[in-house]
Amino acid sequence: MRNLSLKSRSIIACSKNIFNKMTQPSLVSRRFGGTAMSTQTQPQIDISENKTEKVSVNPIHYEDYFQVKKMVTVKDLFNARVHYGHKEGSLNNHMLPYIFGSRMGHLIFDLDKTLQLLHQALNFIAHIAYRDGIILFVTQSPQNGYLVEQTAQECKEFVHTRHWRLGMFTNSTMLYGAVTRLPDAVILFNTLTNVMEEHQAIKEAAKMAIPTIAVVDTNCNPNLITYPIPGNDDTPIAIQLYCRLFKEAILKGKAERRRVLEICKS
Repeated sequence: MRNLSLKSRSIIACSKNIFNKMTQPSLVSRRFGGTAMSTQTQPQIDISENKTEKVSVNPIHYEDYFQVKKMVTVKDLFNARVHYGHKEGSLNNHMLPYIFGSRMGHLIFDLDKTLQLLHQALNFIAHIAYRDGIILFVTQSPQNGYLVEQTAQECKEFVHTRHWRLGMFTNSTMLYGAVTRLPDAVILFNTLTNVMEEHQAIKEAAKMAIPTIAVVDTNCNPNLITYPIPGNDDTPIAIQLYCRLFKEAILKGKAERRRVLEICKS
């Protein structure tokens, strides 16, 4: 080191500084973008003393940024009777991977698989809410219609509990007479109509590349669903659990969005 010239020493010192900056975790100053190198599930945001610098992190880079895995457990699903399916004769073969077995002629869901898929769906819908996306709740069940409407109202989102008119997604410009923004995500509590036919919203959402979250019972086809949730779609206590979880995930995403906007404005 003593034999090096002054110019060589400067180059080495500069290289060390660049290397140290590259290997340290950093936050990028963007409104909703940026990267962060961290092993934390939900990182702590360091706000610079300079208020003009807007600092935020991108939740998409973290596995469970909104802590949705703490919202529900297998015991909660069991107590809500999510594991109850239909009779063996009504089984759709596409639902076989999610079936644990049968008891007294009724199929039983594997709640471990249900929980894993439910966590993925909740995480996805929280990110949609964080990005200020439009979420549409859909059901045609007269028994659960009021509960779903109330949930959507508390989330300040949209809901459809009546008969589905063909072309609401695929032909929206002709139906409404103007260019209409379609929802960014659709949540279905029943994939079958009252006459046991597949809900038209599923096919239309698939054609328009709209992500869907749906509770799929043992007699349903999950192939066109982006985030299927294998479980009971008939029992009111199970629907209440789904509504509570979706509402909590959406409100978490919106609360985080408001927090980030406040940081950007400060």
